[in-house]
Amino acid sequence: MITATDLPVHPAAERAQQPIGQIAVELPGATAVFRRLKLDFCCGGQLPLAEACEQKGLVTNEVLDELARLNRPTTVASPQTPNQMIDHILARFHDVHREQLPELIRMARRVESVHRDNPHVPQGLAAHLEGMEVELVSHMAKEEMVLFPALRASVPPDMRMPINMMRTEHVDHGEQLARLMALTNDANPPPGACNTWRALYAGIAQFSDDLINHIHTENNLLFPQFEVEQTGCGSGCGCS
Repeated sequence: MITATDLPVHPAAERAQQPIGQIAVELPGATAVFRRLKLDFCCGGQLPLAEACEQKGLVTNEVLDELARLNRPTTVASPQTPNQMIDHILARFHDVHREQLPELIRMARRVESVHRDNPHVPQGLAAHLEGMEVELVSHMAKEEMVLFPALRASVPPDMRMPINMMRTEHVDHGEQLARLMALTNDANPPPGACNTWRALYAGIAQFSDDLINHIHTENNLLFPQFEVEQTGCGSGCGCS
């Protein structure tokens, strides 16, 4: 399985001379940028990025800057305070998942349609990703609207029950992720796969890494800070 840490990071000058199809495969998220800018990474994938930009009247450096923002490290030194950690989770995982999943679903639909006669085509992949998106968006909304504001409180209430609920949903996400890997042969495209198929699987590998690190950050770093056993009777009488 390709992981995000296996993906090369290129200097801007080198990236500008890379074939656009190669960039689409190497850099998860690039396909959404190329599609929005109407840069053909499939049939026209052999063109260097700089040449493709010139043909479309685009400023190559501006496109390179946009692509550079997609280079997100898989592991980040987690902040120490709960507020910093929550800010990190929101920016590095919640916002990123909301960007990743719609593009993965779009590519999965295309691969399933165009290559429906290929015995290796991942039938049902788009539907599975759609289900994961629904569940993950709902889960993140609960954290953003209920759990995280409570954790940010100067004197947070007893959070063990809502945290246990989030941990249970994390288990469900892990099971769905295992199913995703089974559908895609651990995100390894078959021989002869087109650029879209290869880009889809690179994006799935990135999404898998991100979701695993997302769950790890919450389960093992953030939540334990709020799961300390309370003492006393819990009535507020001070009998500790």
